[in-house]
Amino acid sequence: MKGKVLVAMSGGIDSTVTALMLHEEGYEVVGITMKTWDYASSGSSSKETGCCNLDSFNDARAAAVDHGFPHFILDIREEFGDFVIENFVEEYLAGRTPNPCVMCNTHIKWRALLKRADALDCEFIATGHYANIHQHSNGRYYVSKGKDELKDQSYVLWGLQQDLLKRTMLPLGKYHKSEIRQMADDYGYPELAKKSESYEICFVPDNDYRGFLKHRVEGLEEKVNGGWFVDKNGLKLGKHKGYPFYTVGQRKGLDIALGRPVYVTAIEPDTNTVVLGDEEDLRQTEMKVAKINWLKYDGVEDGMETLTKIRYKDKGALSRLYNNENGVSVHFYDNVKGVAPGQSAVFYEGDDVIGGGIIQRPQPLF
Repeated sequence: MKGKVLVAMSGGIDSTVTALMLHEEGYEVVGITMKTWDYASSGSSSKETGCCNLDSFNDARAAAVDHGFPHFILDIREEFGDFVIENFVEEYLAGRTPNPCVMCNTHIKWRALLKRADALDCEFIATGHYANIHQHSNGRYYVSKGKDELKDQSYVLWGLQQDLLKRTMLPLGKYHKSEIRQMADDYGYPELAKKSESYEICFVPDNDYRGFLKHRVEGLEEKVNGGWFVDKNGLKLGKHKGYPFYTVGQRKGLDIALGRPVYVTAIEPDTNTVVLGDEEDLRQTEMKVAKINWLKYDGVEDGMETLTKIRYKDKGALSRLYNNENGVSVHFYDNVKGVAPGQSAVFYEGDDVIGGGIIQRPQPLF
C-alpha cells in the first residue's frame, strides 16, 4: 500500500473517479461524504441538489462498496452553518458580494477532512478539484492551475494553508474532463458521465439569494426597502428595494428606466444607497485586498508583477502588487471591469498561485 487517504466523495463523477483512481494505484482509500446543509431550514421549496441529497450519498457509498473500501457520511451542518452561512449573510449586509465556496473550502471542508483524517490515521486527504499542488524549493506548498483550462479550480483554493496543502492530493489536476468521463465509463459507471453538475451555491438551490436573505434575516425587507438609487454625484434617480439585494456590476433586475443601460457601480450600506453608472464607471485600475493567504512565497516584494483574477471565470489581468498595512494594493496595467468588494482576488505567477485575499470596499463616495 502507498499510504492511507481520506477521499471527499460527493457522489459525482469527479470525486468518484478520484477515489477509484487512488484505490487502483494502491492507496488504502477511505471515502467520506459530507452533509453541509438541508434546504428545509432555508425556506426553499426546491429539491435538494448537488452534494447534499440522498441519491448522492447512495451513489458515493455504492462506488465504495463495489470496490471494497469503507465509506462514511459526515454531518458538518453545524460547522458549515455557523461560519459559511453567517459570513454569507453578514457580507451582503455590509454591502459586499461574498464567495461562500472559497470560505467553505478554506475554513470548513478541508479542516473537517483533516480532523477526520487524523482520527482515521489517514496520511492524506484527496478531493476531485481540477488543480495541482506542488512544493517549491523554498519548502512551501502551493496550488497551480489544472491541465484543463476550462475546468481549472485553482481560484477557489487560494485560502488553503500550508498544513492543509502538505497533506492534500488532487489527482484530477493532470487530466482533462473528457478523460475523466472516459475513466468513469471504464470503471463501469457510464451514468456518472451523464450526471448534471451543479454550479449553484449549495444552500441556495434555486439561486434566489435575495429570498434566502429575507428568510434568514427577520424583517430585512422592511428595514431596507425604499433606499435611493443615485448617480456618482449623489443625484437621486429613484427608489430601490434595499441595498443587500444588489451586487456591483448588476445590470438586469434594477427596475428603473433611465433611457440607457445602467449598472450598479457601488453600494453604500450606511445610507442604504445604491450607485448607478455607465459601463465605463465599472472600470478601475486599483483595488485593495486584505485577509491575504500567501502560498508559493511567504509574502511578496513591492512591485511584483502578477496576473490577478477577480472572479472565478476571469481570464486575469496583469498587475503589480504593493504591500500595505492591511494586505496589498493591486495596480492594474489596464482598466478592469467589475471589481466587486467581498469577492476573491487571486494572484498568479504563470500557472502558480502566489496567494489571494478578499477585495475590500473603497471609501464611501458620499
